[in-house]
Amino acid sequence: MSRMNARGDTDTGKITIDAMGMRDRDMNLLLRSKVSEGASRIKLVNVFGQRYIATNLSGQVEIEIKGTPGNDLGAFMDGPGIIVRGNAQDGCGNTMNSGTIVVHGRAGDIVGLSMRGGSMFIRDDIGYRGAIHMKAYGEKQPLLVVGGTADDFFGEYMAGGTAVLLGLTGRPHRMCFVGAGMHGGVIYIRGEVQPHQLGAGVAILQPDAQDMATIAEVVTAYVRHFGLPASDIMSTRFIKLSPVSTRPYGTLYTY
Repeated sequence: MSRMNARGDTDTGKITIDAMGMRDRDMNLLLRSKVSEGASRIKLVNVFGQRYIATNLSGQVEIEIKGTPGNDLGAFMDGPGIIVRGNAQDGCGNTMNSGTIVVHGRAGDIVGLSMRGGSMFIRDDIGYRGAIHMKAYGEKQPLLVVGGTADDFFGEYMAGGTAVLLGLTGRPHRMCFVGAGMHGGVIYIRGEVQPHQLGAGVAILQPDAQDMATIAEVVTAYVRHFGLPASDIMSTRFIKLSPVSTRPYGTLYTY
């Protein structure tokens, strides 16, 4: 069978696509075709950097990826669930509207860029500018959960939703400019960050009972995906980062 073809049982809705050597466009066209034909579970194997997987895809299909998807995985996605058995590159969940992305590895820069709904769970660390411009949209409240830590500018210009750093990979929270320009939403961090690591207009707060209930729910979801003991995670102190103004740079250019 040609690698350009899909194989599977269309009656059960289970399809496997071998992506070895396939161009981005060809693979995505085949993926969309199989979803339109009624596939409910699609396995993409031998994925090596193909970009835009599941971009603007809607429906309740589950996509399992074996390999390393390229930039903008799940961009504008509205409903599907994606499981990555490996790492993900930059722009994962870009402007995602709804659905779930679970990465059994690390992810690159600008994870959750302008994300406005759905949930993402990254098992390990992420790169720079994670959760940048994350926003709530109507009743949608996006969620980004990172098992490790992030590089600089995490939560930059964040306008809504929830971002969580669990600090489980042993890498300390050394990022700077956390929440720079943040004017909405909330960041929870397991462990500590110092005031000099924050962007202007962000405050470190002690989580209240409602915050801790939210954190416990997030941790439960994380361990459900990755199989770690929730009690160990919850035994370490969490802090809450919140904006102190809806216009953090409102006076920057005034005289």
